[in-house]
Amino acid sequence: MTAMTKTDMDDKTEEKSVERATKLAPKLIYEVIRRDGEEELERTTRALIWSGIAAGMMISFSVVGEAILRTYLPETPSRYLIENFGYALGFLIVILGRMQLFTENTITTVLPVMHDPCAAMVSRMLRLWGIVLAANVAGAFAVATLYAFTPALPADIAPAMMALSEHATGFAPHEAFFRAIPAGILVASIVWMLPQAESSAFFVIAIFTWLIAAGDFTHIVAGSVEMAYLMVQGQLGFVDAMSRFFVPVFAGNVIGGTAVFTLMAYGQVKDEVGPER
Repeated sequence: MTAMTKTDMDDKTEEKSVERATKLAPKLIYEVIRRDGEEELERTTRALIWSGIAAGMMISFSVVGEAILRTYLPETPSRYLIENFGYALGFLIVILGRMQLFTENTITTVLPVMHDPCAAMVSRMLRLWGIVLAANVAGAFAVATLYAFTPALPADIAPAMMALSEHATGFAPHEAFFRAIPAGILVASIVWMLPQAESSAFFVIAIFTWLIAAGDFTHIVAGSVEMAYLMVQGQLGFVDAMSRFFVPVFAGNVIGGTAVFTLMAYGQVKDEVGPER
């Protein structure tokens, strides 16, 4: 009786160990993200709008954080790498705060469509994309107006804000497009890694978003804050903003997040999960 009990306990311990190990399996990560995406697709328009506006405003702290570090750090060879850690601030607020960020949805809401590839699912995904992107941009313009025309930020960091904004929106269209692809891949990578990151989620987000800044890649939402900061002050016209920054970066982020990362991530679990019948 004692031997059987000990065996049962050993079996349960082994089962728990296997469960902990299988949490890293790609199929389970896929399922977590797919179900999360299905929940996002069910959210009301009002909820998406408010969450998207909040994300557009909060992501501005990536630009502010980088500007603060650039302003107050001494000029050394390593300053560039250190100041780019400021870029992680807005992403930490938005991702850990579960706000709607457009580039996260290039993987989260695409997996349900791959699972059930029908016109209705595609329509729901495009609806969410449109609402969230528009809300993100609206939030970016609102907070950029606050920063530009009120004393919300110290005047000392205004030159750094302007320099960062001019740099982010100053690429040639084709360069902005190609620099947006790695950014889309990196944000999708964060989403893919978070289900297994658990207590290390902070560091995963911080390191990967630092890499976006340090690599000088372009991000549609954080960059929209910089775009808006110039536009509300008359430093950037609408046509130039759309043609040189917004459209190419949007396309690059979508290709990086969806056509590259999401398709590869789905490819490794496709035979195990298959489409919905």
